[in-house]
Amino acid sequence: MSYGAPPPSSGYGQPPYGGMPQQHGAATTALVLGILSFVACGPFTGIPAYIIGKRAEREILASNGALTGDGMAKAGWILGLVSIILTVLAVLGLIVLLGLVTVTGSSNGY
Repeated sequence: MSYGAPPPSSGYGQPPYGGMPQQHGAATTALVLGILSFVACGPFTGIPAYIIGKRAEREILASNGALTGDGMAKAGWILGLVSIILTVLAVLGLIVLLGLVTVTGSSNGY
């Protein structure tokens, strides 16, 4: 009994030349930098995590399935962005706090 040829594939998401998709190295880098931005380094690794993650995500989407790791790239740039925002808020809070201390200290005659 013959079943015939398999149905044709649409080609969407298929790696070129029949090869296996490869993990994008920059996606891993972005994720590691994003995690480090929360653990220890703040904006020093948050900014590169954002830039590298966004670039890797664009390249992965443009590869039509030849590259994987878009979730890691997205997580990396989101962690980097949140770290940058938290750093900016902390600096603004410190400025406001120092301003209040200065105003309060000068009104007491010190």
